Amino acid sequence: MVPSLKSMYINNFFYSRFLFTSLLCFSLFLSSQPQSVSAQVSQTQGAEQQKQSRSLTPPTDQELIAKVDEYMAAATKVLGFGGTILIARDGKPIISKGYGMANIEHSVPNSPQTVFRLGSITKQFTAMAIMMLQERGRLKIDDPICNYLKDCPAAWQTVNIRQLLTHTSGIPSYTAFPEYVKFSVQPMTPEVMLSMLRDKPLEFSPGEKFAYNNSGYYLLGVIIERVSGKSYADFLKENIFIPLGMTQTGYDNPLDVVKNRAAGYARRAGTVLNASYVDMSVPFAAGALYSTVEDLLRWDQALYTEKLVPKKTLDEIFTPVKNGYGFGWGIGKRFGRDMISHGGNINGFATQIMRFPSDKITVIVLSNFEGAPAGRIAGELSAIVFGAPYEIPKERKEISVEPKALEKYVGEYQLQQPKAILTISIENGKLVAQIANQPKLLLAAEAEDRFFSKDINLLINFIKNDQGNIGGLVLQIDGSRLPAQKIK
Repeated sequence: MVPSLKSMYINNFFYSRFLFTSLLCFSLFLSSQPQSVSAQVSQTQGAEQQKQSRSLTPPTDQELIAKVDEYMAAATKVLGFGGTILIARDGKPIISKGYGMANIEHSVPNSPQTVFRLGSITKQFTAMAIMMLQERGRLKIDDPICNYLKDCPAAWQTVNIRQLLTHTSGIPSYTAFPEYVKFSVQPMTPEVMLSMLRDKPLEFSPGEKFAYNNSGYYLLGVIIERVSGKSYADFLKENIFIPLGMTQTGYDNPLDVVKNRAAGYARRAGTVLNASYVDMSVPFAAGALYSTVEDLLRWDQALYTEKLVPKKTLDEIFTPVKNGYGFGWGIGKRFGRDMISHGGNINGFATQIMRFPSDKITVIVLSNFEGAPAGRIAGELSAIVFGAPYEIPKERKEISVEPKALEKYVGEYQLQQPKAILTISIENGKLVAQIANQPKLLLAAEAEDRFFSKDINLLINFIKNDQGNIGGLVLQIDGSRLPAQKIK
């Protein structure tokens, strides 16, 4: 039975699961990838980027602060951004500022000391822990993962640790499983996770393709625990956080009292609600850490040194393998400059870190709103830093479209990366979108062929074919563009 729009929004749990799974398996993939995948440019495009880079005139710090204030005022008003941003040069913050509330119920504002869940920014710490263990001779990243996992299935015998790091293992991502809705709120153990993954067929031969994968990083966490003899949380705390002075970074356990911890929120049909629950043992080494912009700057600065691993190991971490992805980082170019980045989305939070190592520029955006356009904001702030063109957010205005005119958009659309079916249908005279078997997302018309979500940063443009019929669409999420062909 198809739920009504009213029941869809009342049922906060299942609707929030849609946002989480679609953003985590989908937008989270995008937020880590657009700066890297799209950066795999041709020689001609590369030359254009270099030319653009030489022609850019960066603003003075005073001009930068004024432009950022103008941009963030619009982002707060138009995009509803709440969170903290940091822009640093040579490890020194130029801007470090909070917007909106860390806790709405108690009127506590966000600040540079506010603690946010990181989502998939966690992956870069997991990757570092693996490389530290390799440096200590405890493992090799070309070892088969079955050397470290109990009851390893036959299909995994040729999968190695390197392929988990680079999302090329072929093991399916557990956050895309239909039953994820049920098990995401329950405590998870490695034994239960392995039992769920063990019988699933590989999606492709190991090393053949790239597919962003939370299962791989969960398994890396299991390997860290098996090899080190410590919990994942304790290993990172003792070997990364304490040595770097990251006193406000750790594994998110709701039972712990964490000073300055932000509450996570979501928007449902324009209404702000508390984000739905996810047991943090489920994201584990793929997304369970918390931090602040100040601690992430300490992390960023450590990556210019050999405090944790030698330079040759850092070079390997930051070398792209497939689709511009290294070990827990997307690697590419932006504004003709080298860029290393990653994003995250998890219940109630959206995050992005962008590093421009040749320029020693760091941009960090942490938000306590589910589905917030952290990647878009970080990209625009980076553009301001380098004097590149950027767009100040503008209010989207909903227009009325007759239900009869919407019928031509109804159907199924095949997305290629990530591979998924996007279904468009009509309910109560409005278009709704559904990814795979998840609940539906209400769309508002901005133009007759262009629709947006009022709850997350999503825009859909429908495209006509040569016969004048709707032949496809372009889905835009947080600055990324995904084409999809109409198949039914």
